[in-house]
Amino acid sequence: MDPDTALGLVKHGATLLVLDVPQNTLVGIDTQMFSTGPHFKGIKMIPPGVHFIYYSSSNREGSEFSPIIGFFIDASPSQVIVRKWDQKEEHFVKLCEEEEERYSDAVRRLEFDKNLGPYTLTHYGEWKCLSNYITKNTIQRIEPVGGEITIACESEMVGSIPKTAMEKAMIEQLKNTKFSKPIEKSQKRGCYYTPIPRVVKHKGIHSEDLTIMNLDKTQLLESILTKAYEGDEDSLLGELQFAFIAFLMGQSLEAFIQWKLLIGLLLGCTEAPLHTRSRLFTKFIQVLYYQLKYGFKTDLKDTGTADKGVTALLDESWFSDSFLHRLCKDFFSLILEAPVVDGDLLIWTRKLKELLEDSLGWQFNENSAVDGIYFEDDDEYAPVVEMLDDSGTA
Repeated sequence: MDPDTALGLVKHGATLLVLDVPQNTLVGIDTQMFSTGPHFKGIKMIPPGVHFIYYSSSNREGSEFSPIIGFFIDASPSQVIVRKWDQKEEHFVKLCEEEEERYSDAVRRLEFDKNLGPYTLTHYGEWKCLSNYITKNTIQRIEPVGGEITIACESEMVGSIPKTAMEKAMIEQLKNTKFSKPIEKSQKRGCYYTPIPRVVKHKGIHSEDLTIMNLDKTQLLESILTKAYEGDEDSLLGELQFAFIAFLMGQSLEAFIQWKLLIGLLLGCTEAPLHTRSRLFTKFIQVLYYQLKYGFKTDLKDTGTADKGVTALLDESWFSDSFLHRLCKDFFSLILEAPVVDGDLLIWTRKLKELLEDSLGWQFNENSAVDGIYFEDDDEYAPVVEMLDDSGTA
């Protein structure tokens, strides 16, 4: 890159300035991670728009790391985001407006330029595929009070939820780390995710109708779109992307649970993808495809952070409860065997199926006992089936 082009990107792009960061702290933005040295003071040339910043402090030897803390930003052109390390609390804090403006002016005068690492622009396209539906409104609606997302505040929130092998391992790691500090209940802050019921329950509805509503979640989807998102399909997809990023980069279990609930809601529909919401489902399958494609990337192991307790990698341990395999199997059968289906939806469904087969070795052959529906006794995502006797009454 020639000097004039680089200077233009520095001036037009946003800058993250972090002060007094201890050495060996891991600082990430989007899909990129930095291990701080003695002169590191942040990241420059950040494209304007939505980004996720996350970090993890280490002990003096750099051998043990604290739970990740992350937050979303919507950066304006030439904006400078300033944070300072609080040694006592071991996290970044904001400065007063006057002090922040003073540092921002210094950044614009390029006084910190040699201490700022460049945002790797070749990775930006990949980030956009993971975040293109997240807006400033998405962040403001969902982010916790204070904006910081961390598993360290989630132990009570996720305590009663069935867990995969990876979820159990992360909770155990959190309990054992020397960085784990008790947090007062009044300080606990979770994200404001949209409530998604696992099972549809309505008083006054006949049991057979209730069973149908649980087997096809189209009616539930329509209700949630209207009440929670004011009919805006892209807002739902924005929350899906928010949750995925918060769990994969931020290691938030609360976010992983919300991601699974949204996946279960959408893949649990049979009427909507074929008739009423084909466009939404085409975009949804694209989002899911790019999420899993990024998460399954083997070269993420080579970032140097996986052995330090920080990794943005998916494998079967995240899906040991089989929820994704079961839901995808039924959805693939629905789309691939439909007599009439949207062409784009068909193309992306095939791409997703191939990705799962190639990355995880999953097979989606029909071997179910009853009408393609199968589930384990303790499967929280299994549909509610109302068994009828010979007379046709429940």
